[in-house]
Amino acid sequence: MKSLLPLILILLMLTSFAGCAETPARETPAAPVWSEGTDIESFWQGYADSKGGLTWGMSTEYPEYDKVSEGDTLLILLPQGPCLMEFFHSRWRRANDVRRWHPSVNEFGGCPYVFD
Repeated sequence: MKSLLPLILILLMLTSFAGCAETPARETPAAPVWSEGTDIESFWQGYADSKGGLTWGMSTEYPEYDKVSEGDTLLILLPQGPCLMEFFHSRWRRANDVRRWHPSVNEFGGCPYVFD
């Protein structure tokens, strides 16, 4: 019986380790690549998703400055339409001004009016 005990303990350890396989980390999608004719709002959502989602969601107001971090994103909603904003170098900027996808992106929705 004494000689079976170490064998049983080894078998128990092996079976418990078999269930400890590492679970793969949830991957964030790759940042989308701009191409002419792309739906801008879908493109913005894909970009935000590649960074972990819209940090501040969609809003008609900017969040409190002290609560914002570098790289945060916000879809600002203006009467003229939405515009994706990114907090970059201590201030809110149009995401296209940070990433330079295409000049036409700054003409979409509320983007021409975000600084009025």
